Amino acid sequence: MLRRALAVAACAALAGGLVDAAPAVSATRPGPSARVVRDTLLDPSGIYFVSYDGLVNQNPFQMSGILTYGGYQYVAWYHADRYVKIARRRAPEGAWQTITLPHQLTTDDSHNVISMGISPRDGRIHIAMDTHNTPVFYVKSVAGLANHPATWDASDFGPVQQTLDGLDLGNITYPQFIVTPEKKLQFVYRTGQGSGNGVNRLAEYDGGTWRQVGTWSSATGNYTANGVTSTTRNMYVHGLDYGPDGRLSVAFTWREGNQGVLCAPGGLDNHDIGYVYSDDRGRTWRNSAGQAVGATGTAPVSIDAPGLTVDPIGVDRGLINQEGQAVDSAGDPHVIESYVPAEAKSCVTNYVADRTAYGRDYHLWRDSSGTWHKTQIPVPLNATGRSKIVFDRDDNAYVIMPFGRVVAASRASGWTDWKVLYDAKTLNAFGEVDVDASRLRSQGLLSFMYQQKSTGTTPSAVRVIDFRIGARR
Repeated sequence: MLRRALAVAACAALAGGLVDAAPAVSATRPGPSARVVRDTLLDPSGIYFVSYDGLVNQNPFQMSGILTYGGYQYVAWYHADRYVKIARRRAPEGAWQTITLPHQLTTDDSHNVISMGISPRDGRIHIAMDTHNTPVFYVKSVAGLANHPATWDASDFGPVQQTLDGLDLGNITYPQFIVTPEKKLQFVYRTGQGSGNGVNRLAEYDGGTWRQVGTWSSATGNYTANGVTSTTRNMYVHGLDYGPDGRLSVAFTWREGNQGVLCAPGGLDNHDIGYVYSDDRGRTWRNSAGQAVGATGTAPVSIDAPGLTVDPIGVDRGLINQEGQAVDSAGDPHVIESYVPAEAKSCVTNYVADRTAYGRDYHLWRDSSGTWHKTQIPVPLNATGRSKIVFDRDDNAYVIMPFGRVVAASRASGWTDWKVLYDAKTLNAFGEVDVDASRLRSQGLLSFMYQQKSTGTTPSAVRVIDFRIGARR
């Protein structure tokens, strides 16, 4: 039945593009569930200011502001005095231990998040922070701190640098860490002139030194909409995830440099969901059909490359960038995208108001035959911000929406039976939350960090909530 359903879906894809209905699968696995087991206070006075519709402590593009490794969970945020706080607890329910690093947030800009990564080869904790088209602030721990966490003190971390141990990155934005199957730590970031004219670059740490791998996305090429042609842009990634087969999946949107492509200023200039993958740790890139489309350092992926778009979405839909992505246990990529559907409003004229009133989340995924499927999640967005997606050990999908709402769909349904598991009405969360994507499959617990609503610049509480997920205990 599964093969037949996939064949039907593939034929439909060839005939009409994206397939809305997902193939049927065997209902042998338990469905999704979520039960709150604890909600802990990290800091009663986290820094609070709203910038670009978000908070500096709570941006889902951080990768990662909260993560689990080696039996400990780690989390990072800015205190009201602007100093960086790093906390850890022994999983699943140890007490939080908090230290202060000698760096203060330099400006009230929600882009200037804190991102953490751990290099398994030497057990160091790496922190990149406080950057938006500026040199990064970077600090790393002593070797073995994450692999053998006997101590936890500010003295376990080295000095704050503005290079990666001498590797000068220039002005950057969106620092993100990922770990390769060989346990190397990779660092992905944007450089260039800004959101409409930037490129993505890749650096790599082998347990001893950082080295530059190169530029893997291009800002050049032509894109025409509404009678106007844009010649520069930036590729905004929804995520970078290694699957069980070692494939690196990257879904993305383009953001154009020419605002004139819009029918109205409120629509922004994000468009299309694209997809590329790499089977050689980010050195070369292929589109969803397997066709070579780029080589890091020599021929970066550009908008002119063939077959990049897997879901065409126009510039006037209020599409947000850097939303959710994950891969399931089969290595198939899943993407969360959100925008204002055409049936709700023909053109977004006010980004915040129209997304809040009409915006919807969509689940987009690619099956093993290469066919993409798309389902609207039947829960109003009621927000401006982003949602994240994670999987449990039975491959059920959980989407954490703004304000900490948790919706889920079962693997057995082909991820079509979306329902609300947690409405988050009691959290008083500001908007976007930061999800621990590394904990769910390893421990059966869903954790996310959130900050409570405040006004002006009045500090508010930063907290972590944990859910027991799925039928297995």
